[in-house]
Amino acid sequence: MLDAVRWNAPGLSTARRDEPALPAPPSVEELQALERAAHDEGYARGHAEGLAAGQNEVRRMIAQIEGILDSFTRPLARLDGEVADALADLAVRIAGSLLAREYTADPTLLADLVREALDAVGSGSREMELRLHPDDFGVLAPHLAGLDGVRLTIDASLGRGELRLHSESVRIDGTIAARLQSVLEAVIAGKGAER
Repeated sequence: MLDAVRWNAPGLSTARRDEPALPAPPSVEELQALERAAHDEGYARGHAEGLAAGQNEVRRMIAQIEGILDSFTRPLARLDGEVADALADLAVRIAGSLLAREYTADPTLLADLVREALDAVGSGSREMELRLHPDDFGVLAPHLAGLDGVRLTIDASLGRGELRLHSESVRIDGTIAARLQSVLEAVIAGKGAER
């Protein structure tokens, strides 16, 4: 029998000596680990992008809801102010009606009010005009006739218990509505200062 030997031409061998050997192909376990790592990285990136997109959508919806709520509250705030003004006006009217009855029942209350108004103007004014309701004029005229520099005038536009005092430099509105409005403003200013 013949022994056969394969002959290779010199310098033509299949593996070159100056080239590095090719790495061994990855194993099945290494391929599965690479696939798992790529999957986990893709999942984490997708989760982060989805979370950011969801948060942006929630912010947009919150802004939209706040806009809707704001459009509801503006008319309510205006209505709140209108109701407060109407209640204040009603309170002034009720109190005015009650005060007018008191002045009718006790004219000395009006005489005291006239004295306060005259004191507020002071004696430095030369000429003063005191305007009174016709019924109050009839009651107070005898008591006020002796005042120097005070001209008494009937004013049918005034209600019982009301007066107006005019001098060169001062005008006093002693109508019930004006006095109650002054009290109301003082109360509101006092409440504002407490806050």
